[in-house]
Amino acid sequence: MPTRALTHQYKPRGTAKELFLSRHPELLLAGPAGTGKSRACLEKLHLMCLLNPGMRALIVRKTLTSLGSTALVTFREHVAAESLICGDVRWYGGSPQESAQYRYSNGSVVVVGGMDKAIRIMSSEYDLIYVQEATELTEDDWEALTTRLRNGRVSFQQILADCNPSTPTHWLRQRADRGATLMLQSKHEENPVLFNQDGTITAVGEAYLGKLDALTGVRYLRLRKGQWAAAEGLIYEDYQPAVHLIDTPTFSDSTRLCARGLPWTWDRWWAIDFGFTNPMVIQRWAEDDDGRLYLYAEQYMTRRLVEEHVADLKAQVYDQHGNWLEPPPRTILADHDAEDRATFYRHFGRGTTAANKKVKAGIDAVQSRFKIRSDGKPRIYFIRDALYRQDPELADAKKPTSTIEELPGYVWLPTKEAPLKEADHGMDGMRYVVAQRDMGARPNIRVLGMGGR
Repeated sequence: MPTRALTHQYKPRGTAKELFLSRHPELLLAGPAGTGKSRACLEKLHLMCLLNPGMRALIVRKTLTSLGSTALVTFREHVAAESLICGDVRWYGGSPQESAQYRYSNGSVVVVGGMDKAIRIMSSEYDLIYVQEATELTEDDWEALTTRLRNGRVSFQQILADCNPSTPTHWLRQRADRGATLMLQSKHEENPVLFNQDGTITAVGEAYLGKLDALTGVRYLRLRKGQWAAAEGLIYEDYQPAVHLIDTPTFSDSTRLCARGLPWTWDRWWAIDFGFTNPMVIQRWAEDDDGRLYLYAEQYMTRRLVEEHVADLKAQVYDQHGNWLEPPPRTILADHDAEDRATFYRHFGRGTTAANKKVKAGIDAVQSRFKIRSDGKPRIYFIRDALYRQDPELADAKKPTSTIEELPGYVWLPTKEAPLKEADHGMDGMRYVVAQRDMGARPNIRVLGMGGR
């Protein structure tokens, strides 16, 4: 019985075609959301592996977890699907000696990894490295990766990356401006899913661009227009992802750690901003011995009842016997919705304390914590994998899905007397906790029948 031939088709357009032809040692494909940047980079990587027996490539992102739900899905389902079906490419899950990787029948290898677990991927040499969402990396990460481009099985060695635009002062944009990195600007019209070859928009394209057109502020400029833009009237100007967004710290072997990898001796503070159509946010903060705050766990979801959020919360903080997996909070701060606070108490069994909602004073207190102190450190941090589960509806609409995603678009009203009330639910929770720690007395508002235990 004759075997069925499997054909893979991909025709790069515009800057994607330039990307295929370029041998520049540092190549960045930047542009708005949905232009096919990752697909183009992965198609080039896959083609090179097929054409160059024995080459070694790396697919990397800041965290291995985020890579598994993004680039690897595209690679598996769209780029290498036919090769996986016919057996020319096989997945190897890794071992104590080797990293997880795709293995080609011609001897080529594609290693996958995250910079949060960099030791193993940095111990090898590569011909091509693909970095997804390169703005997440630090320049030190980037330069460390370039030192691993010395396998020599291909006539050129290249670090290839994609990203949505960030601020104009981002190190990656500055690296491109001084000529160290070649940056290509992708466009929506280059994505065949969104636009036909003759330039007419597809039905999928109309729906997708409609979502992007509904964005506002800096998210519209970056994700729709592809501009390296900073928000006008940005509130937390001192926020720097390279400084404030961190992996879970490491501690000595003698330190007793909870399930989230932080010391049991650190105080815990929780904050709740209720919502349904808008996200309901539950933040869990830890305070170290020097008074620095760490957002280490967060729920950020729309269209879920308070009791559903509580069920998720219990799954994170209790074991099967009802024992705490981490220290219980000293207090649970919440906005002043009496009905939602009562529901939370009924299902979780712990009362909440009404948060100090003085907005301007609270913002000033948070701003102070973002500043770098004399010891070279700020007084507030965000653990990179804090989010419990991403809200697919928010992600599909290109809206913030976590507190850290709210920060770049949190801006003042033109009067600068108050912030714009848009995508600020995590900002409110953060302000509640900082006000509790830094502003002294707070309103003592309780719901009848509830206690702050």
